[in-house]
Amino acid sequence: MSPSLTTPQAKNRALALLALAQFMVVIDASITNVALPSIGEALDFSQENLSWVVNAYTLTFGGFLLLGGRLADYLGRRTMFMAGLVIFALASLAGGFAQSEGWLIGARAIQGLGAAIASPAALSIVTTTFAEGAERNRALGIWGAVAGAGGAAGVLLGGVLTEWAGWEWVLFVNTPIGLAAAFAAPRFLEESRETEEEGAFDFPGAITVTLGLGLLVYAIVDAANAGWGSGDTILRLVIAAVFLVAFVGLELRSRSPLVPFEIFKLRTLRGANVAGLFIGMSLFSMFFFISLYLQQVLGYSALNTGLAYLPLAFAIIFAAGAASALVTKFGFKPILAAGLGLVAVALLWFSQVSVGGSYLANVLVPSLLAGVGLGFAFVPVTIAAVTGVEPHEAGLASGLINTNQQVGGALGLAILASIANSRTLDVMSGGEQNIAVGLTEGFQTAFLIGAGFALLGLIATLTMISSNDSREHAEAAQRGEAPAVAAG
Repeated sequence: MSPSLTTPQAKNRALALLALAQFMVVIDASITNVALPSIGEALDFSQENLSWVVNAYTLTFGGFLLLGGRLADYLGRRTMFMAGLVIFALASLAGGFAQSEGWLIGARAIQGLGAAIASPAALSIVTTTFAEGAERNRALGIWGAVAGAGGAAGVLLGGVLTEWAGWEWVLFVNTPIGLAAAFAAPRFLEESRETEEEGAFDFPGAITVTLGLGLLVYAIVDAANAGWGSGDTILRLVIAAVFLVAFVGLELRSRSPLVPFEIFKLRTLRGANVAGLFIGMSLFSMFFFISLYLQQVLGYSALNTGLAYLPLAFAIIFAAGAASALVTKFGFKPILAAGLGLVAVALLWFSQVSVGGSYLANVLVPSLLAGVGLGFAFVPVTIAAVTGVEPHEAGLASGLINTNQQVGGALGLAILASIANSRTLDVMSGGEQNIAVGLTEGFQTAFLIGAGFALLGLIATLTMISSNDSREHAEAAQRGEAPAVAAG
């Protein structure tokens, strides 16, 4: 069964289903954060392995996103969306019943695989369902609000479920939602695929890029434990680089490449992906360090930490909704630049957190700034990343921007966690007796470097994204036409 998506009502129902699934996928990167102490106690986790409850998900999500996007183009976007959701839902169920470290970490890794299949398929369905211009901008504004708020909502939901139902429910909650969305997909979504040659799927390219990205993300997320200069980390990075170089060589010689490098002739796509990398580096770690500051320094419970994120979530939703209209009026470049500027200011403000601080002075106001900045950044960077892309490469473009944001998030968190831990150890070894002082100085340093990442994203936006593409996109959207995007 394949419904006709010719009416606004049918398109809106499709968008609601896709946004619900994406929300579930996004929150799982953060929902377990506040549950980690309970998980560690229940399953007798060692402290060094506890971070892998989060890292295992990030590893497979980031490593398989590009492959997931291309599979959607070749095998069918609706089909892969459904397959990814079923894998995700069943892995969530298995994780909730976990009885050991290895069981839970394995389930979280399979969750990430399901997310990597479903997420780019969902975004490519949005891209191909809604006409480029004002219609797509509005759809991606809703998509951005849902995806952007997911990080904050994950912390809130994780706190509520951990406090009132138990840590298992941060996983169990995904199962009915994921299965319901998968079974509803044939009723609300059209099937689409773009294959020029049957059976032309580039398996060597798929294997090398997945191994390369997976090992790169693994090296990054484990570097905080192994050490950035350790032999293990260096060896992993070298092997990842070998796989990625081999991938480039294979793609240049392939007649049906997994990633046709011609897509990078689009200047705006290149710039959007670099900006997306820095958005991930600056913002994903923000949620992590705010949670630690609230609990470890200000003494908040898991539930109160979750509730403290409500203003941030609402700010993201409001800003993302406004951003889609602003992009139609002014173009994606100035809105993205404004968003990254606000994120940089918010992180600079967060770098002033103190031991005797308060939620109002140290968290609430910069959270609101960061929320507006994230909404203003996430929507236009997604629009820019798929602007001018041919329909048969929609999954590829969706996979690319998702991959850059996820790899950026993993890289940013690993770097900033390492810097924060190092600063805390220096302070404590200098004679400080109060651990809260050491932790706070580590958080201050991490937020300051995070602001630098946001500024690098702003520079990339101003120098790498075409002002002409941005302006023509706005003018075409106002006329109700699809813009022509120049390469180069």
